[in-house]
Amino acid sequence: MRYIDVTGKTEEEAVRKALEQLHLDRDDVSVEILERAKSGFLGIGSTPARVRVSYELDVADEAEVKAEPPRAEEKKLPAKPVEKKPEPKADMPQEEKPAAGADICVNDDVRRITEFLSGLLEHMECTAEVQVYEEEKNRYKVILVGQKLGALIGRRGETLDAIQQLTNYAVNSGRDKRLRIHVDAENYRAKREQSLESLANKVAGKVLKYRRSVTLEPMNAYERHVIHAALQDKQGVTTYSIGTEPNRRVVVAYERGNR
Repeated sequence: MRYIDVTGKTEEEAVRKALEQLHLDRDDVSVEILERAKSGFLGIGSTPARVRVSYELDVADEAEVKAEPPRAEEKKLPAKPVEKKPEPKADMPQEEKPAAGADICVNDDVRRITEFLSGLLEHMECTAEVQVYEEEKNRYKVILVGQKLGALIGRRGETLDAIQQLTNYAVNSGRDKRLRIHVDAENYRAKREQSLESLANKVAGKVLKYRRSVTLEPMNAYERHVIHAALQDKQGVTTYSIGTEPNRRVVVAYERGNR
């Protein structure tokens, strides 16, 4: 195992910097919070956070193959979803169901997940039930159930992403085998993914019509992946990313020579 120590205004920003430096995905590393940001909402404050990001040597070797070119353009990603992708439906997705065979379970891992999230939600003065499902070994799906959970989701899911990040940090602290914990509320993940896929196809249509590239608004790594995956087989367009976190954007470009 190797590691690097990185600082940022928040724990999430520090992790993003480390992943960009290592050219690794979030699931390829384990994170230990060395110093939290000064107390505030979800740990955000004036004192920088410091995290230690550990990774396996063989994972780092593989990352060299997929590292971005010097001009910081991000090529299309493989169609491997970061999270389980729901089956497509004609209408907007209904309340998301856990993976087939997944049941609410009780073990030491579930107790740690539930205890941390319950405490965090209490600190946020938010009433929600924490339901934990084991989708497969070392992979858990957490669904926050309650009324009017918009405050837990936040703008474009930023608060929900922060809750998920903090839960992974806390539960995996001191563990040898890392758990992967995905947190959702009001089926936000599936709805957001469907919205991004619709946006990708709409923009691709404009690119083909006007033969001009379109740069999308800043997105996190998961949202960029959804755009890349949605258009990877689209004839006449290509996608790549530009900029640095947290303002990294996807460009949908017209392929020259296309008729």
